[in-house]
Amino acid sequence: MAQKILIVDDAAFMRMMIKDILSKNGYEIVGEAADGMQAIEKYKETQPDLVTMDITMPEMDGITALKEIKKINPNAKIIMCSAMGQQAMVIDAIQAGAKDFIVKPFQADRVLEAISKTLG
Repeated sequence: MAQKILIVDDAAFMRMMIKDILSKNGYEIVGEAADGMQAIEKYKETQPDLVTMDITMPEMDGITALKEIKKINPNAKIIMCSAMGQQAMVIDAIQAGAKDFIVKPFQADRVLEAISKTLG
């Protein structure tokens, strides 16, 4: 069975890029969210195996959403997506429980490597 992934990014173009990479490689996209509030709702609805989470978003940032999802499911697997130069935020995210991070612009092999490593 394909592993289920929730994609969270405020930029539709970025969601499309990740969705494209993952769909071509046999993953099932169970939902998309444009901000942290939506991410939490979608997480509860879809119970994905993994979440790709943008750090910088309106309404609620990725790190806050990560912490909230971890309250719902302490074993949630979340990979952060960051732009260059967000090292401090990436460190915060890892400390908050993120499993890995990928840097934009996305490189397919790096995205797949992070996801397969995180899912085991």
